[in-house]
Amino acid sequence: MSETFFPLNDLIRRKLQTSLTILSLTLCVASTLFLLLFSDKLGFGILLTVEGRLTAGFLTVFSRFLIFISLLFFISGAIFVSFLVFVMMSQRIKDIGLMKAAGCPNDLIFGYFFNELLIVALISCFLGVVLGLLSDFALTNILNSLGFQVLQKPVNFWLILLVFVLFFVLALAFGAKPVLDSAKVESAKAFSPAYYWGVSAESTFKVVSKRGLTAKIALRSLFRRKSATIRILLCLTVVFLLVTVAVAGGTIADQTTKSWIEKAVGRDILVVAHREMCSQYAVLLSKFYESKENPTFNYTKENYWIPEELVNRLNVMSPSISLEKRLITWAHIEEAQGTMIDENGVYITVGENREGESLIIGVEPGKTFGEWFLEGEFLKEGQSMKAVVGDSMANKMFTIPLKQGLRFYGHRFDVVGICLDPINNGNVTYVALKDLQNTTGISKINILMVKINPSANRAEVLNNIKADVNAVNSEFEVLELNEILDRNIAFLGHIWSTIMFLPLFSLASASLCFIGYVTLALTEQRKEFGVMRALGSKPKTILKIVAVQNLVVLLSSYACGVTFGVIITLLILVPNPAVTSYTVIQIAGMLAAILVTTFIVSLYPAVKFAHRSLLEIMA
Repeated sequence: MSETFFPLNDLIRRKLQTSLTILSLTLCVASTLFLLLFSDKLGFGILLTVEGRLTAGFLTVFSRFLIFISLLFFISGAIFVSFLVFVMMSQRIKDIGLMKAAGCPNDLIFGYFFNELLIVALISCFLGVVLGLLSDFALTNILNSLGFQVLQKPVNFWLILLVFVLFFVLALAFGAKPVLDSAKVESAKAFSPAYYWGVSAESTFKVVSKRGLTAKIALRSLFRRKSATIRILLCLTVVFLLVTVAVAGGTIADQTTKSWIEKAVGRDILVVAHREMCSQYAVLLSKFYESKENPTFNYTKENYWIPEELVNRLNVMSPSISLEKRLITWAHIEEAQGTMIDENGVYITVGENREGESLIIGVEPGKTFGEWFLEGEFLKEGQSMKAVVGDSMANKMFTIPLKQGLRFYGHRFDVVGICLDPINNGNVTYVALKDLQNTTGISKINILMVKINPSANRAEVLNNIKADVNAVNSEFEVLELNEILDRNIAFLGHIWSTIMFLPLFSLASASLCFIGYVTLALTEQRKEFGVMRALGSKPKTILKIVAVQNLVVLLSSYACGVTFGVIITLLILVPNPAVTSYTVIQIAGMLAAILVTTFIVSLYPAVKFAHRSLLEIMA
């Protein structure tokens, strides 16, 4: 007969314990694998090895979340396994005592229960891999149906194997200790209720108030089961920390990054240009959410230049509209070295003479519609030969951008700022319009940005603008940027929604662990509750006691997890977070709903137990 037959049969016989352990570990494996696979498809994997969507600045923000959440997934998985195996062994100590009384050595007992752990870990990791792959496939199809291009890449076998092996090793490593501790217990202690339930003979907890019998019984029981209580507190604290980082951090980061995009592009902005230039500008903006190759495009063709007559016609419409002039070119750029003083006061050279291609945009400082989130400062009036580079450009072209410069068209520009801008996926350089015109020899502009004032009749003004553009040159047109802007924002929203959804797996695992804890507590208090029922207590009294116990555990872990989660989010994960009163209310509502849901789910074993007959309770 197979050596695994008896452990397997024992696991099948104890359906609740086995199901809780397998489901918890399965959800941990699935959520971690899904996170890694899906982030790799979108182009912001943990190692930032994939480019194509999102700028370097946005990739950095997302990667911080991915690294931290992935770390918490592994930690929570290890804690879940350790706790559930502890619960399982706490209810099996009597069995171990009988095995030892029958003459079984410690190594045989350890091998028996370690085989059970091995079976559970193997099944859980396999199911977790399957569920993670299915979740990744399903969400990819959903996003594609919504119009976002997320390609079904070949399955990364090595990544799947890595996640499987890591969680399998974690399960065995953290699950082996409770098994080993139980296998070493003496036979006499194994038959002692005070030992195998892990309770103290008398609680050191003292209640100051003489009122509230229900609260006294509940708190006394919690303090008697110190080992189990501390473990479940740690388990729930990690999960609430994970949930807070994902929900609160995800909500704050979602609104913050969306505001960066909206301010950089501008809301209700119109582009007036040649129809080919308008099409190219739309492509440049859409590169933020979909991978597109940049076709060869000559931005400086004479038929793209904005006629002076058109500028004059639009100026007549002031103050209903505001105008921003731009000259856009494409240039080969070179990194210019800079100097800085190191910590020893010695001048050192910074830079490596890199080369690349960049979109160059000439703007009038102080008259731009965009408001960029940046490091350093934007262009100012009166400055000469200064440049602001996009975050992707700064990341791949410079060592310390603000201490360096760049060259194009034979001129050097000093870098004074780094901005987050979706246009051309962050591969952009802003310079003063006059400086760009002087270096290129082009005195014209090829883009007009138009903003309709909120007080004006938008539909009427828009029709007038289109009429003037068509009257001057039928090859010119008006492009409204709101649709492309909304697509960029929607893409960010879908990504953050995915990240906020992931902790629900861990929350479900934690709820299963909590159910296991409540089941253990009810088993330990079975006789106590039986006596109370025999003395006339109603089922709802037992339910109240368990509810108080659960509430104390939940609120304690909730307070710790939420506090640390908010601190980590605001100080580490999201730079300059945009937090409004609505954001605070939204986050508080979601976290409160999660707390209430977890509390209600945890009462299931108590409701089932409280409605048993007195004979069933005392049996």
